[in-house]
Amino acid sequence: MATSILHSARGKRNGSSLQDVEASIEDQIEALREEVAAFAKLISQNGAKQGKKLRASAESGLDDLTVRGEELLQELQRSYAKGSREVRRTVRQHPVATIGAAAAFGLAVALLLSRR
Repeated sequence: MATSILHSARGKRNGSSLQDVEASIEDQIEALREEVAAFAKLISQNGAKQGKKLRASAESGLDDLTVRGEELLQELQRSYAKGSREVRRTVRQHPVATIGAAAAFGLAVALLLSRR
């Protein structure tokens, strides 16, 4: 009988100890879940911040590119207008030479096309 009392006392201690271990493990698992959730939230926030930075950078680059494109277009239009004025001036100053150059060009194109 003495052994059964000791055995049951040990069983109770071991049982309560096992329950304590289980409770401790469950607490640790819950703490890990909370930490993982907090970590996921931090990653999400950091990703959102990085996304905003990249978007702002892309928009800034697009604005710069648009401005540069408009400047190039204006420069091209000015160059075209200048070239057009120079051609008209040359034609007015040298009409015979212009007709001769146009005829020579036409003849060269005709020769190239007839060889095909």
